[in-house]
Amino acid sequence: MRIYLDHNATTPVDPAAAEAMSHALTGLFGNPSSVHYFGQQAKAALDEARTAVAALIGGEPSEIVFTSGGTEADNFAIRGVAETLEATARRQLITSAIEHEAVLNTLKALARRGWRTTILPVDATGIVSADALRNAVTDETALVSIMHANNEIGTIQPVAELAEIAHSRGALFHTDAVQTAGKIPMNVRALGVDLLALSAHKFYGPKGVGALWIRRGARLVPVLTGGRHERNRRAGTENTAGIVGMGVAARHALATMPSEGPRLAALRDRLENKILGAVQRTEVNGARDARVPNTTNISFERVEAESLLIALDLEGVAVSTGSACSSGTLEPSHVLRAMGLSPGRTQSSIRFSLGSANMEEQIDYVASILPNIVSKLRSLSPAGART
Repeated sequence: MRIYLDHNATTPVDPAAAEAMSHALTGLFGNPSSVHYFGQQAKAALDEARTAVAALIGGEPSEIVFTSGGTEADNFAIRGVAETLEATARRQLITSAIEHEAVLNTLKALARRGWRTTILPVDATGIVSADALRNAVTDETALVSIMHANNEIGTIQPVAELAEIAHSRGALFHTDAVQTAGKIPMNVRALGVDLLALSAHKFYGPKGVGALWIRRGARLVPVLTGGRHERNRRAGTENTAGIVGMGVAARHALATMPSEGPRLAALRDRLENKILGAVQRTEVNGARDARVPNTTNISFERVEAESLLIALDLEGVAVSTGSACSSGTLEPSHVLRAMGLSPGRTQSSIRFSLGSANMEEQIDYVASILPNIVSKLRSLSPAGART
């Protein structure tokens, strides 16, 4: 038996999306910028996908720019605003301590170019407070970038409130919605943001394609220069097959969210309650109310997270210790550290992220094997034996 509980890292491609991509690879081979029949066929497919992606987030098709994924979308948003405002007095960028590396490392790069960056703290549940932003934002702030939901703990930020604070000082607001698009209903107008990034492979679309929603009227200098693709906002011939797959996945996500969200939340709670009830010295990390429905992050005291991950994998269960983009590093999670958790707790935490193929029997199986695995790992640890 193989059970996949790492959907925040990536999701399997929806069969309908894969089929549409296969057709696009062979039947829609024309360049979307060409004016002849073959090119216009491809362009029509892009327009259809653009409409579907816009509908997923409550935007307009003309506001969608396709990218190579969430990282490029985040870079486009942050660097695009910075390039636009570099010659002005607005030279401050604000973000939070628990952002994805695509945001944090981009701000670090801009700091080396002279930009003033401010990293906001989060509380013990992983939430950015409105007061923290209110105290940090000034008339010199160019952009505030706060993620919609965290990839490791799933907590949802009060984006609408934070965006209003940023706008009160004339700053733009960007949100990385890679972990919420397709999981929870959202509307960019209600959120009040100016820029929103999303990635297809987080909602059963293909890897290598994403999008940046740009509010009509917001000005960004393109990061990629060349031809006049994507209304002069992102040069390069579009990835037709990938974009088509993203469009199909977006339509499917929009249609299934009303039922799939509550189903996944129930499974997550079932897993969480069973683990907490059967395994002593376990705790949930992050807010348990305001979070995406598929995610839980649990610390197992006196158990090394990587050892637990490997032990579960040997039993056919795939989980994660945190962001897939940080795999290979021995550093503890920057998200959990920012929440003020102890070093021991940050190094003993596992992320379970559920998806469409997960069922009750799988959840019950995982919960049934965990107590023995944890007990064995604790017995092998000198520190664990003393507790």
